[in-house]
Amino acid sequence: MPLKSIAVVYRKELTEALRDRRTLISTIVVPLLLFPVMSVGFASVASLLLGKAKEESAKVMVLGGDDSPAVMEQLKKLDKVEIVPPAANWKDQVINKDVRAAVEIPPNFESALVEQHPGTVMIYTYGGELKSSFAAEKVEKRLTEYRDEVVKDRLAAKNLPNTVLKPFEVKQQNVAPPEKVGGAAIGGLIGYMVILLCMTGAMYPAMDLTAGEKERGTMETILSSPISRKDLVLGKFSLVLSASLATAALSVTSMGVSFWVAQHFHAFDLAEPGTKHTELAIHATAALSVFLMALPIAVLFSAVLFTIALFAKTYKEAQSYLTPMTFLVIIPAVAAMLPGIDLTPKLALVPILNVSLLCKELIAGTYHWNFIAIIFASTCVYAGAALFIAIKMFQRESVLFRS
Repeated sequence: MPLKSIAVVYRKELTEALRDRRTLISTIVVPLLLFPVMSVGFASVASLLLGKAKEESAKVMVLGGDDSPAVMEQLKKLDKVEIVPPAANWKDQVINKDVRAAVEIPPNFESALVEQHPGTVMIYTYGGELKSSFAAEKVEKRLTEYRDEVVKDRLAAKNLPNTVLKPFEVKQQNVAPPEKVGGAAIGGLIGYMVILLCMTGAMYPAMDLTAGEKERGTMETILSSPISRKDLVLGKFSLVLSASLATAALSVTSMGVSFWVAQHFHAFDLAEPGTKHTELAIHATAALSVFLMALPIAVLFSAVLFTIALFAKTYKEAQSYLTPMTFLVIIPAVAAMLPGIDLTPKLALVPILNVSLLCKELIAGTYHWNFIAIIFASTCVYAGAALFIAIKMFQRESVLFRS
């Protein structure tokens, strides 16, 4: 293979690509800025908003309760909760967020408790609304504590210990190290983002080197050069692949730095007080492993995008062809983030999904070498087939000069 000819084409295309603002933005700016904004920025804003929502005073309407003074006293003791008088349009007030929740106490509730007749206190909320959920949680927690006090009084009256209701305890304890817990939490997202950015990094160079050349009228000039068609397509493909790999490398680096900064400033404090904090970080070995698995998928994307864009006559037409490709990539990449989906021999052969699932395991520090071999080999086969098709298409006049 005349590598010198391929290098000449590659150098020429690289020089032009570095002058293209769209390529620089998709290859460098997006992967460098996306993850800091998503990790540190989004986590900080979300934490701030959640903290404000929890600390905000909430209005809660109590329906009934006139004959249950003890229960009303318990509700009035709630911190950062304002009890408002009942109204006929209480449902509308909850829906319109004038009150965050409504509590319905049945008639003769306290006397029924004394006679040990079961009753039900209803808490009406705005489903899915965060502040309504926080208010309901506070009310439910206080009513549960009051219920436990009633039970303890009944047991004490019969000279029975409190352990009658709880003869034994059931507890869960995590045995996985913090880094594996953190890896399992963010691994799916990282695999998804790396795959998506691999594709977007290759998309603009692929369109510019094919449809863009046609639109500028320079395709004929390149084809009339003494360099063979095969060397031309390999040179152009190498530039597309370089852009995709650069995007993958920068995204992994940006992710590692972003999560390190977020961890350093405790932006991801997910653990309960007194327990070990979850370590949301990307170690060097995991980052290198993810990048190596991105190599064949980058080749696959570069070849497929190059081939599809080759059919377009203009840059705009190429965009219309390649935009649906985003959805074809997002669906399997997102599927790897769904709960209950794990690597299996069959899924290891499904392109894109297999790499996304494997990235999730690699970030968690789990190396299934049999799956790694299957996924790497199968993706290389798919990538080789896509590159072979790209070379064949570039040699067809009907594709290059489609009217």
